[in-house]
Amino acid sequence: MIELYYYPSNASFAPHVVLHELGVPFQLQLVDRDKDEHKSAAFLKINPNGLLPALRDTRQGDELVLFETAAILLHLADTHPEAGLMPALGTAERAQAYKWLMWLTNTLQPTVISYYYPDRFVAPGNTAGSAEVKQQAQVRAGAQLDLLAAEFDRHGGPFLLGERYSVLDPFAFMLCRWTRNFADPARNRPSLGAFLERMAQRPALLRAIETEQLPKPWF
Repeated sequence: MIELYYYPSNASFAPHVVLHELGVPFQLQLVDRDKDEHKSAAFLKINPNGLLPALRDTRQGDELVLFETAAILLHLADTHPEAGLMPALGTAERAQAYKWLMWLTNTLQPTVISYYYPDRFVAPGNTAGSAEVKQQAQVRAGAQLDLLAAEFDRHGGPFLLGERYSVLDPFAFMLCRWTRNFADPARNRPSLGAFLERMAQRPALLRAIETEQLPKPWF
């Protein structure tokens, strides 16, 4: 059985979508951030970072526990090769997928997170510093979203890897969604706006939105 530890609209959203795309049995385990359950002793045994998502996979008999969104997405793609959610190993297309997956998790995601949690980057009580961090996060995110849009413009395909839908697409959707209240959100860029509209029509993504009860606007 696959269990996904999640909280609505958190980084667990991307693997939640992928699980619906795969159509495999899985269970959702709500970790209520409003009650600090992600910092509880029980959850810290699963993810000592105290962050979501986490995934428990016992299908092979032994218990496999993973955290980090990108790692979970790769595991789901690799254990369900028939779904074709990642290019074949050893190909140039696979290398490009690695590049963009690492960019999403190492570059765009930390920038967006710094907007929502600016206090993490300054001394306690430094409200002016927090405001500056938040403002600069929007500036950096704008440039990064421009880069992402340029990739869609370059290849002209409907998905991040071009014609091929992959685990990168729900991840990119999730991060773009997080910018919906920015002064210059992802949707302002024509190619990203079109991508978000396409993604919002996929049944798997709609099921995840419905389950997590995410209000509009979705992006």
